[in-house]
Amino acid sequence: MGVSGSGKTTFGQALAAAIDLPFLDGDDLHTPEAKSKMRAGIALNDADRAPWLDRIGAELADDLAHPRGAIVACSALRRAYRDRLRASVGSGLRFVFLDGDKELMRRRVAGRRGHYMPASLIDSQFATLERPDGESDVVTIAADADLAFAVTEAIRRLAAADQIWQSRG
Repeated sequence: MGVSGSGKTTFGQALAAAIDLPFLDGDDLHTPEAKSKMRAGIALNDADRAPWLDRIGAELADDLAHPRGAIVACSALRRAYRDRLRASVGSGLRFVFLDGDKELMRRRVAGRRGHYMPASLIDSQFATLERPDGESDVVTIAADADLAFAVTEAIRRLAAADQIWQSRG
């Protein structure tokens, strides 16, 4: 999870490969209307995001399609969005927050080609972001960390957190 440009897709693909799980890009689950809105520089609102989050939650909760789980790149910027996913998926859901500053994200998004999200929406992403501080199922990794280190660190920290969650019963 994280704002646009944080590296969710790149990180998610690498994490999925490292732990042998399927990868899904939440961007692929946006409607054409939502993509057009963003392409036009209009930020999505909660009403735009709700059905998208439901589609992501349904994918993650589909035990037939993903019996061992899946990795999904998804912004999940607000606590309410993460709570909506938690309600859809259940207790096995974990988040990795790729944390970075506005200037880094703006540079990354401005450098993309062929993506619907313009750099002009970075400010709205940060305005919407509710940092997951204190959310026990979220691991925070620096968005500008070396990819191999970030994946290894996320796996280590998720495993350590799982030990804590499992010991709680």
